[in-house]
Amino acid sequence: MLDAVALQIMWNRLISVVEEQAQALIRTAFSTSVREAGDLSAGVYDSAGNMLAQAVTGTPGHVNAMAESVGHFMNEIGVDNMRDGDVYITNDPWKGTGHLHDITVVTPVFRKDKLIGFFANTAHVVDVGGRGFGADGNSLYEEGLQIPIMPLIRQGEVNKDLVRIIRQNVRESDQVVGDIYALATSNDVGTRRLMSMLDEYHAADLTQISDFIMTRSRQATLERIAALTPGSASAKMDIDGFDQVITIAVHVNIAKDHVSADFTGTSGLDKKGINVPIVYTRAYTCYGLKVAIAPDIPNNTASLAPFVITAPEGTIVNAPHPAPVALRHVVGQMLPDVTFGALYQLLPGHIQAEGASALCNFQVSLTPRQGANMPPNARSAEVLSFNSGGSGARPHIDGLNATAFPSGVMTMPVEATENVGPVIIRRKELRSDSGGAGKWRGGLGQYMDIKARDGYDLVFSAMLDRVDHPARGRQDGHNGAPTTLGCDDGTPLRGKGRQAVPTGATVCLGLPGGGGFGDPKERDRDLVRRDLRRGYISRESAIRDYGMTEEDLNFRDGDGK
Repeated sequence: MLDAVALQIMWNRLISVVEEQAQALIRTAFSTSVREAGDLSAGVYDSAGNMLAQAVTGTPGHVNAMAESVGHFMNEIGVDNMRDGDVYITNDPWKGTGHLHDITVVTPVFRKDKLIGFFANTAHVVDVGGRGFGADGNSLYEEGLQIPIMPLIRQGEVNKDLVRIIRQNVRESDQVVGDIYALATSNDVGTRRLMSMLDEYHAADLTQISDFIMTRSRQATLERIAALTPGSASAKMDIDGFDQVITIAVHVNIAKDHVSADFTGTSGLDKKGINVPIVYTRAYTCYGLKVAIAPDIPNNTASLAPFVITAPEGTIVNAPHPAPVALRHVVGQMLPDVTFGALYQLLPGHIQAEGASALCNFQVSLTPRQGANMPPNARSAEVLSFNSGGSGARPHIDGLNATAFPSGVMTMPVEATENVGPVIIRRKELRSDSGGAGKWRGGLGQYMDIKARDGYDLVFSAMLDRVDHPARGRQDGHNGAPTTLGCDDGTPLRGKGRQAVPTGATVCLGLPGGGGFGDPKERDRDLVRRDLRRGYISRESAIRDYGMTEEDLNFRDGDGK
């Protein structure tokens, strides 16, 4: 038997193992969404399907949703049918991570012919066919290729028929198939590191470490919840939706041994692809509750269990098959903020203002123009770009500029985006005055200008929100700036959907800022002057929003800046 010290060391090692698993995926992936943005997850599970550890690199929507997915693989494949050398795959939104563009790969781990656990990971691929990544689909069947839970590899033999079907149905076949092989390979990396650890500690399987992790994590989480004052609160948030406003309503209850969030009162299904499977709703709502209540307890099945999430079926946050769900993130990533709205009433002084929340993504489809003088090897391309607005101000510190909260996805470098297709990012800079004014200022959004290279036509698929419903401030803090978008020739663009861009025109985006916290007039004068020097705010905002005078603005601080 291993003692508590050894088991704690093994727990830390498991977290390192899955982080190496995630880094292997990043290094071998083909798509920029994985290599540059880190839109992925990686985790290790015991033989009962309990998630023991997750990689630090990854998104809550992937990791927390993937915590449920291994159980589906166990049920559908059958544990007795699993063999050493097998690898399984799916992109089922209700059994994976919420939409078809996320491919989940699960590898069973055998030690001396005994199934001891699983490695699983997920990555967002650039294309799965259908209408392409966007909100335009009217049902799941329009959104792309569906891969049921099935073998990708059987005892070391690749399912070549499945690979051929995938290649035939996607636009960027090399990228997609390359990412699938990267997913399988990174699971292998995790398996090798796990075996080395078990050899080092002379452990036959994961039973003892699993019991240790599950018991300690659950106990620690319950202690955090028990230390809170029991109570209930409700909150609502309106967001843009596709062509009509969506209301998200939540009721949060803190009990002695659990915290629940119920979304009764939320809008019904949308006709377009912004609906959210319940697995994704649970993932992001759990994340919002956990970061507010028990942020330092590692994520695993036991630490997530005391957070109970429910939503009536048929609401936009519990969409049944075959509802269109391609852009489930534009609604799902708002859920922590609306949950914070309820927690703000229960945990005053600990909850931040609203932020941009949902990722500010776009995908461009580029095709050689008929009659253009193009080289013979010119071809169509799909280019996906992940971007962020500002996060909300916190009770004692400013919000973060152009930072993805709650997803944690990294913003793609311009060079990486331009490298994968004939597109030019002509402008990318922080957006002055976009952070909501407050004693603590909201994080800034950013400006982005996008254009096709000469000889190409561009179709722009917008995946944006906060156009008509900007992030709200708290305690007299001001709202963040809303999203703006359109073409430089005056052509208007909608916040969501595929839209043709006139030849030669540039798409101009203003990504939203986070809400402010507290009365702006109470902001430290030196901080206002610092923001003005940095270009975060304008002189007009300093006077109008923060109550500065010309004398205040002309004051030079001690270092002469």
